[in-house]
Amino acid sequence: MIKALRSRLLIVVFAACAASAFAAGTARYTDSGPEPLLAGVFEQIEANKWEAALRQTEDLLTAYPNFRLGNLIKGDLLLARSKPLKTFGEGASGGQQDKVADLREEAVARLKAYKSKPTADYVPRYLLQMERDQKFAIVVDTQKARLYVYQNDKGTPRFVADYYISHGKLGSEKLKEGDKKTPIGVYHVTSSLPRQKLTDFYGSGAFPINYPNEWDKRHGRNGHGIWLHGTPSDTFSRPPKASDGCVVLANQDLDALSKNLQIGLTPVIISNSIEWLSLDDWQAERQSLLSMIDEWRRDWESRDTDRYARHYSAKFQADSQGLQAWIEQKRKVNAGKSWIKVATGDISMFRNPGKEEYVVVTFDQDYKSSNLSNQMKKRQYWIKEDGRWKIIYEGAA
Repeated sequence: MIKALRSRLLIVVFAACAASAFAAGTARYTDSGPEPLLAGVFEQIEANKWEAALRQTEDLLTAYPNFRLGNLIKGDLLLARSKPLKTFGEGASGGQQDKVADLREEAVARLKAYKSKPTADYVPRYLLQMERDQKFAIVVDTQKARLYVYQNDKGTPRFVADYYISHGKLGSEKLKEGDKKTPIGVYHVTSSLPRQKLTDFYGSGAFPINYPNEWDKRHGRNGHGIWLHGTPSDTFSRPPKASDGCVVLANQDLDALSKNLQIGLTPVIISNSIEWLSLDDWQAERQSLLSMIDEWRRDWESRDTDRYARHYSAKFQADSQGLQAWIEQKRKVNAGKSWIKVATGDISMFRNPGKEEYVVVTFDQDYKSSNLSNQMKKRQYWIKEDGRWKIIYEGAA
């Protein structure tokens, strides 16, 4: 009878996850959410201990009463007492096969992520540098249906937590309003919407992000209302592909995450699949870009407009001016100055995780010259052009 419980779900899960995934000590950090209990249930099923699996499922549902996947597994385990099961989800009521397929996808996503938590000596390539006041960064992996939280540990990103998420019904790489896709790129949290200002659909709150960003606008992408938000009060979690483009977390996970979100500061980097770097490779890439930014700063101070201009892309535009017109304006401005001093501080650098290679750089700029001084928070987009990093956009952050 128990062999019948080794349904397609178990075949998929255990083909994808090594047997050691559930061994003691696999999880390297404090576990949150139902994954540890869920993993224990499947471990008992794999060991043909179905009564132990049922007891652990009861523990799972005591902790997470609205967890639909847990209720479906319980139904299967109870049904297996009276008849052999041919497939996952026979304990569900009739006409529920679409929902069963969704729950199967959720189980696979949760267990794969539980098995493959990040290690301390690798970091997402995109977190090149966090500014001093940015306490945390968010990195979303849509393929794994997972959100990772990294803490700013004196400039080095350190993994602290991860959560299951749902994303766009039709996948990622959002292009236009209503396409039911989640955008890929570098964003920031822009505001906080409390439960009281929302319908129950959004759960315990919502945090909008700045989609479309400057890069999206340049490439004609549109739409609005991309948020991190919770689930309805009667729903613990949704299938991996279930939103109209937002990133959706269980309410308890959103509540935990919200303590780490800083309006206007916290980066939210959404990726199809995270690229990991060793700390040594991450440091080398980080230093290379910091050197380019400092070279740009020094060339600006030189008042040699041609040296300064070589840092800008042929596709650069500013205030409706193309590159050449903008350079000529800078040449005239520089001619009226006897000296320039530029200081850049509190630099953050986040690399785009998509196919398009760009880095979002934000910093405090302190500009002084013989006839003008000002301070501002500046944001630049750097792209690779002819094998060299160049600025394609800059403006106030």
